[in-house]
Amino acid sequence: MILYRSFIQLCLIVIFTSRSVSALAIEKRIPVPAGYVAPPYYPAPRGGWTSDWSESYRKASMLVSNLTLAEKTNITAGTGIFMGRCVGNTGSALRAGIPQLCLQDGPLGIRNSDHNTAFPAGITVGATWDKDLMYARGVALGEEFRGKGINIYLGPSVGPLGRKPRGGRNWEGFGSDPVLQAFGGALTIEGVQSQGVIATIKHLIANEQEMYRMYNLFQPGISSNLDDRTLHELYLWPFSEGVRSGVGSVMIAYNAVNGSACSQNSYLINGILKDELGFQGFVMSDWLAQISGVASALAGLDLSMPGDVHTIPLLGNSYWMYEQTRSVLNGSLPLDRLNDQVTRILATWLQMGQDQDYPPPNFDTNTQDAEGPLYPGALFSPTGVVNHFVNVQGNHAEVAREIARDAITLLKNVNGALPLSQNAAIKVFGTDAEKNPDGINSCDDQGCNKGTLGMGWGSGSSRYPYLDSPIDALKKRGVNYQFFNTDNFPSNSNPSPNDTALVFITADSGENYITVEGNPGDRTSANLNAWHNGDKLVKDVAAQYGNVIVIVHTVGPILMEEWVDLPSVKAVLFAHLPGQEAGDSLAQVLFGDVSPSGHLPYTIPKSESDYPESLSLVGFQVGQPQDTFSEGLYIDYRHFNKENITPRYAFGYGLSYTTFTFSNASVTAITPLTSVPPTRPAKGETPSYSTAIPPASEAYWPSNFDRIWRYLYSWLEKSDADAAASAANSSNKYPYPEGYSDVQKPGPPAGGAQGGNPALFDVAYDISITVTNTGRAAGKAVAQLYVQFPSGNPLDTPIIQLRDFAKTGALAVGQSQELRLRVTRKDLSVWDVVSQNWIIPNLEGDYGIWIGESSDALSLRCGTQSGTCEEGVPSPV
Repeated sequence: MILYRSFIQLCLIVIFTSRSVSALAIEKRIPVPAGYVAPPYYPAPRGGWTSDWSESYRKASMLVSNLTLAEKTNITAGTGIFMGRCVGNTGSALRAGIPQLCLQDGPLGIRNSDHNTAFPAGITVGATWDKDLMYARGVALGEEFRGKGINIYLGPSVGPLGRKPRGGRNWEGFGSDPVLQAFGGALTIEGVQSQGVIATIKHLIANEQEMYRMYNLFQPGISSNLDDRTLHELYLWPFSEGVRSGVGSVMIAYNAVNGSACSQNSYLINGILKDELGFQGFVMSDWLAQISGVASALAGLDLSMPGDVHTIPLLGNSYWMYEQTRSVLNGSLPLDRLNDQVTRILATWLQMGQDQDYPPPNFDTNTQDAEGPLYPGALFSPTGVVNHFVNVQGNHAEVAREIARDAITLLKNVNGALPLSQNAAIKVFGTDAEKNPDGINSCDDQGCNKGTLGMGWGSGSSRYPYLDSPIDALKKRGVNYQFFNTDNFPSNSNPSPNDTALVFITADSGENYITVEGNPGDRTSANLNAWHNGDKLVKDVAAQYGNVIVIVHTVGPILMEEWVDLPSVKAVLFAHLPGQEAGDSLAQVLFGDVSPSGHLPYTIPKSESDYPESLSLVGFQVGQPQDTFSEGLYIDYRHFNKENITPRYAFGYGLSYTTFTFSNASVTAITPLTSVPPTRPAKGETPSYSTAIPPASEAYWPSNFDRIWRYLYSWLEKSDADAAASAANSSNKYPYPEGYSDVQKPGPPAGGAQGGNPALFDVAYDISITVTNTGRAAGKAVAQLYVQFPSGNPLDTPIIQLRDFAKTGALAVGQSQELRLRVTRKDLSVWDVVSQNWIIPNLEGDYGIWIGESSDALSLRCGTQSGTCEEGVPSPV
C-alpha cells in the first residue's frame, strides 16, 4: 500500500508543480537578474590529492584499473527507484568484491525501518548549543545505520540554512546561523563516520524553500540567485566545515544557483566544492535531481540517485548506466572523468573501512513485512526475506532524551512560575500533549500534525519505536492532572484559582511531496502562526486561568504577540522537535529536576513584516521562478541588528532557573596574522589511468542474463555497443560546453586542503572565561562568542557574527567552570570577490570579541588590539 501510494505521489511531483497546474503553460525562461552568474569551471578536479586520503585512493585505483567499462558505469548510478531494499542502491562489481551500496534517509534516524531510535531533529540539537551532544548523536546515528547494514547516511542537513523562516525543511538543520550549522553538521559527520558509515552533507546549495525547487516536464526548478560574498560567508560556511571534517559524500540540491541547475553547475561542483574546498569524496544528486547525462558528468556529478531520469522515472530509463557506457564508447564522455567518478566512490568506501566486515542490509525500506519482493518497482519480482528486524537502539534513548531535555528553551518565567511543585493541580489543554490517536506512525513519513509533534514530515523523518508523550510523563510521575484532549477550549474544565494550566501548541512543516493542512512543505497556509488555532486556545485558557504555562513544539519561529504578554501567561517553553523522548525530557524541566539550558537557534520576531521582503516564499512564476537573495548577508539576527528592530526573542536567547556570571576573561594571541593567508599547499599526485577508449566488448550483455524489468543496467546490446564505438571515429563530435577544458588546474588560492586553505583554520586568538552559578539551582550555561569588525572596515559586515560557543556541565550553586573558546583567521576574514580569497580587511583594527548568554546580552568584550577584556560594557546591539 505504501509503495503504490509513493508511486502516485511521485507521479504527481513529476507532472505538476507543488502548487499550481497552470505551470503547464511555459513559454519562456525568465532570465536571471544581471550580476548573478555561474561561470563555467572545467575540468572536474581529480580526487586523491590530499595526504589524508592518498592511501584510500591508491587502493581504489588498483580496483578501478581492473574493472570493465560496464562495471565502472554500474557503480556510478542507482539501479532505479524502488529497485532494492534501500531508498538508494548503487550497482555493484561483484567480480572485484565491490557490493551494492545502500543509501538511506534520514538526518534524525533511519527512515522506514524498525527497532531504531527516532532522535530529536537537527533544530533541537542546535538548541542545545552543546558540542558534546552534537557528536554523541552522530555516534549513535552511525551505530544504528551500520547496524542495519546501511553504507551511506543521507545526512546531516545544513542547507537550507533557514534564510526563510517559513521554509519547510529548516528543522532538519541546526539553526539560522552558518557557524551553529557548521558545528552541528561537522560534529555529526565526525560521529557518524567514526562508526565507518559514510555521511552525506546536504543540500548544496541555497535550497531555501520547498515550492518550485524541482525541475519537471513543464518548469525548471527555482533559481537561487546570490552574490559571491553571500555564498561564501553564509551558505557555504557549514559545507566548508563539513568537508574539513572529512565528509564522504555531498548531495546536490534540486534548485538552480544563478540560473544553472545544481546537478550540472560546474562552477559550484568543480570550482567551489572540489577545487576550492578540496572535497575528496563523491558528489551525488538528490533523488531525481539529475537532468542531463554527459553535461552533469563533466560538471562534476559522480553518482546519480536513484538512477532514473527525472521526467518520468517509471520506465527504466536513465541518463547514466547504459547511456554513460555509450557515452564513453562514442567519445563524448572522457574516460578520465568516468575513472575519477568511480575512484572517488570506491576511495570513500575504503576510507571508511567498509571493505572489511561491513554488514549487508538487513531491512527493507519498502515494507514492514518479513518477506517481500526483492525489487518492488518491477512488474514481476522474485521474493525473499527482506526484513530481519535487527534491534539497533542500544542505549541511544538516553542520548535522545538528554538532547530533548537540554534543548528546551525557557523564554518567559514570571515570578518563578516554573518549576512546578509535584503537588500542583494541573489542567492540560491541547492535542499536542498526547500521542496521535490513530497511531504514532499512522501517517506516511509523519505527513500529518496529530498528537505530540516530535518531528516534521518528509524524507527527513523516521518511524517511532515508541513515543513518550507529555501525558505519559505526567502519568509516570503520579501528578494531579486533568487532560482535555482538544484544541478548542472546553466548557467543562472548571477553573480553580489554584490550578496551573499547561497549554500545548504546535507549528509543523516538511518536504513538499506531502501537503499537510494546506501547507505544501513550506508554511504557506499557517504562515508563522501556531497550528490548530493555537493562539486562540492560549488566549481562551488565559482568560479563565491565572497561571498559564505555554509549551510549544515547533519547526521554527512562531508569532506570539497575541498572547505572550497576557498577565495570565506566566511561562513559555519551546520544546522544539524532541523525537521519541518528548515526555520525560519535558517533565524533568517542568518539575525542576534540571534547569532549562536550551537557547534559541533562530530569532523570534514580533511580526512577519520584521523580515526583509526577499525572505518571503517565492510564488508561481511563468518560466523559471527566480529567488534573488537581495538581502545579502542580512538574514535572521544580522538583519534585526542592522535595521535596529527589536525582536520578541533574540537569537541565542534562553532563560534558566538559576543565574550565571561570566568573569576572569582573557584573550591570547596565538597565530600572527597577515591580511592575506599564507600560500596554499600544492596539490598532491592523483591516480592516473589509460585514456584509451576501451573495446566495445566490455559493454556487451553477459550471456544468459536474467533481466528484471525497470532495473537499471550498465550493459549495451552488442549492436548498440559496436555502433557507439564506431561513432567515436566519426567527424561529428560532442558539443562540449562553453569554457570546457581537459587540463587539470592547480587550484584557487583559497584552497589547499579539505575545507580550504588550512591557514584559514589557524587559531588567531584563544579566549578563556570563568562561568559561575550565582543562583539558587544547579544548571548549565552557554557562552556565545560573537565577533565585531573594527570601525573603519571598508567592507560592509554585520554588526556582530557568531563565531564560537561552549556549554558548561551542570554547575552546582556557587560552582565555577572555565570555558575555552577560539577565533580563527577565517572568523576575522571576509571573502574578497576580486582576488577570490579570504582577506582580513583591517589588520591593525581592534576586533571586538563579545561574550554573553545571547546575541542581545553581550556585556563582556575582549579587544584584539589591547589584548584585554572588560566586563559590564554596553552591548553592541
